[in-house]
Amino acid sequence: MEYVCVSFTVNPVEPGSEILASALSEENFESFVHNDEGFEAFVQLPLFDETVLKNLTEQFPGLNFTYATYTIKQENWNETWEKSFEPVMIENFCAIRAPFHAAPTPPILDIIIEPKMSFGTGHHQTTWLMAKTLFNIPIAGKDVLDVGCGTGILSIIAKKLGAKRVVGVDIDEWSIENSCENRELNGFAQQDIDFLQDTIKGAETNFNIILANINKNILIRELNRYAKHLLPAGSLLISGFFESDCAEIIAEAANHGLKHNHTEVKNEWATLSFVK
Repeated sequence: MEYVCVSFTVNPVEPGSEILASALSEENFESFVHNDEGFEAFVQLPLFDETVLKNLTEQFPGLNFTYATYTIKQENWNETWEKSFEPVMIENFCAIRAPFHAAPTPPILDIIIEPKMSFGTGHHQTTWLMAKTLFNIPIAGKDVLDVGCGTGILSIIAKKLGAKRVVGVDIDEWSIENSCENRELNGFAQQDIDFLQDTIKGAETNFNIILANINKNILIRELNRYAKHLLPAGSLLISGFFESDCAEIIAEAANHGLKHNHTEVKNEWATLSFVK
């Protein structure tokens, strides 16, 4: 599969880059790499629509940005990531790194991710926030569902924190392939973390913890399903939206018996935690 990379130069870089990336995440773009001048956004070639980029100018008239596009063949993806992917620290809890990086010292929770075409390296604020929040809830011995698992990073962290059963689902075949590879890189097998090309609709059992790092529109639409598959007193952790969206999401979640109990914010992005 070939991908299109759209390289954005944004002034000012923040919050302009975050605003544009959020909009593109709802238009089939699935990976983002931020840099000092803006960011790069990646979309599968068959799903690329130039009008989406042109519409950004009308959608955000106050933002000053330019962009250029080029195509990346699948076999060149690792080289592209190796040039831009730096290790990520989740405070003093864990390190997220690629296989070509050295292990962290002193020893902390070590997560190895070969990102390839999938979203979720810990660099984006939403993944970082979700990972941090996992360290604030009791996971040991619990059943965890990771919706829109991407690289499998949250599933892997949950398992390393002692989750009993972990299931990750994603609609993208490449994400599942990448998640399985990352599972093995971290010393786990299918019986430890089961990755499935599916949606939450395919969940046949209920879970103590459900994770969903997607986007606001999908999250609001699926809140009823999350509530359905969440065990009593279970926790729902969601991200993929701005702090300004929290009130709307909290209000809708209450309609499904989900009580808001915590908010984490980083650079205007937010993660919300709920209890059933």
